[in-house]
Amino acid sequence: MKIEEQIGEKIRELRGWNGWSQQELADRTELTKGFISQMERGRTAPSISTLQHIVECLGTNLSDFFYEEENHQIVYPKETYLEKEDDSSNLITWLAPGAQDTCLQPVLLRIEPGQSLLQDNPHEGEEFGYVLAGKIRLDYGAETYTVRAGDSFLFPANRKHRISSDSAQVSIVLLVHKGERKERKGDSPF
Repeated sequence: MKIEEQIGEKIRELRGWNGWSQQELADRTELTKGFISQMERGRTAPSISTLQHIVECLGTNLSDFFYEEENHQIVYPKETYLEKEDDSSNLITWLAPGAQDTCLQPVLLRIEPGQSLLQDNPHEGEEFGYVLAGKIRLDYGAETYTVRAGDSFLFPANRKHRISSDSAQVSIVLLVHKGERKERKGDSPF
């Protein structure tokens, strides 16, 4: 699509959001209805100063008018999940693969009875977890917490932390990391 067509399409869209006819936009910008029509169809291009005047009349500015929103993946089908089994047969499943650059990183942990995930060193962000099955031991700094199925936890990740199964059955935890990570070591899902 040519730039003239893209500009015309955006102007037509903004005009529609405002509920204005081409004549109303023409009256507000002191341009002709014919010029607005030609511009919206990509047949002519306005000068920069005319375009600036038009978009300001439509309630925006040139920067926002030309801003292109990045396409983000919204749905992550199960077949796209990334899984890794560690040396203790714990299964770590990244539920939104490729989303490491986002501020939320959801991971499903399947921890074998009596096993632990690698300890994670302090880092930026927060950790949220919800225990779906079993019971876990959460070591957070010098403190230890027991978290049962149906319970959740939330903590700033600025201390060493580790999740271990504290159950005779497999423990399953939905873990969500919030914030930027500067480094990632070992098999820790944090």
